[in-house]
Amino acid sequence: MHAPHAAPTAETLRTALAGLLDGLPPRQAAQAVDRLIANYRGRTPTEAPVLRDRSDVAAYAAYRMPATFEAVRAALDALRERAPDWAPATHLDIGGGTGAASWAVAAAWPDGAHSTTVLDWAEPALALGRELTRQSPAAPLRDARWQRRALTADLTLPDATDLVTVSYVLGELTPSDRRAVVGEAARTAQAVVLVEPGTPDGYLRVREARDQLVAAGLHILAPCPHSDACPIEPGADWCHFAARVSRSSLHRQVKGGSLGHEDEKFAYVAASRFAAPVPGGTPASRVTRHPQTRKGQVLLDLCTPDEGLTRRTLTKRHGPLYRAARDTAWGDTWPPPEEE
Repeated sequence: MHAPHAAPTAETLRTALAGLLDGLPPRQAAQAVDRLIANYRGRTPTEAPVLRDRSDVAAYAAYRMPATFEAVRAALDALRERAPDWAPATHLDIGGGTGAASWAVAAAWPDGAHSTTVLDWAEPALALGRELTRQSPAAPLRDARWQRRALTADLTLPDATDLVTVSYVLGELTPSDRRAVVGEAARTAQAVVLVEPGTPDGYLRVREARDQLVAAGLHILAPCPHSDACPIEPGADWCHFAARVSRSSLHRQVKGGSLGHEDEKFAYVAASRFAAPVPGGTPASRVTRHPQTRKGQVLLDLCTPDEGLTRRTLTKRHGPLYRAARDTAWGDTWPPPEEE
């Protein structure tokens, strides 16, 4: 039994990742990442994982894990905002690869009380994920179970799991396999968090999964303020958000940039089998774009509980609400809890 330690953070994950590329020439690592970026998402049959060996996995993990961690952590923060008193005792990470989502879950609930199981079909990814978690400060990561499993239409999950995460994997599956994975997650989980790239296609996959979760009887907790149909017209726009990620030297080498950070664009949905009562009875709206700040006013694009998509203009005459709007960011709820 390990004593409790500090929660995993982006920095502890980066430290664990730092040694992965030892002995791998920088040019080779950059070439591997370049190839994997072009081929990893959306065109891979489940029986042929793109991550073929340890060098592939190491390069891709060093490049992608920090971004996946931050995106999933942001989605989990939104879940926790709606259900602050709920915590998972069991966590299942479907298609978890090297475990970025599991690191995010351990960061979201740092008391170390939950158990984690990671399912993936790529054995090199599972092996490297296991290697990384040995360096984790969190017992749920050090003690995690890593199981090779094909994510196909005959996938069967345990009968009861508190939290299921599915991050950056739906695009790799055929439509029938995708529906099977989401259906199993909905069947077994008390809460489901799905994260996909913040592209129009990623949003459509999340939207399809959202509809499937609602049909299975789950309540949408975030980002939507309701469980009704999404008000966005497909093809005209898409719902996505952004998480700030510190860029490693490998990021800068592959992308040729010099900034110390980038924004990871992602789409997500968080849903629960349990009810999550809202103080006052009306869920807060969600800010769906960067707020526009002009002289004496702030424009907020919102997804609302009962008016669909709308824009609200806050001016100085709104007093505290205007001041709160100036501090509001893309992806936040509106109004802030203290201003409701």
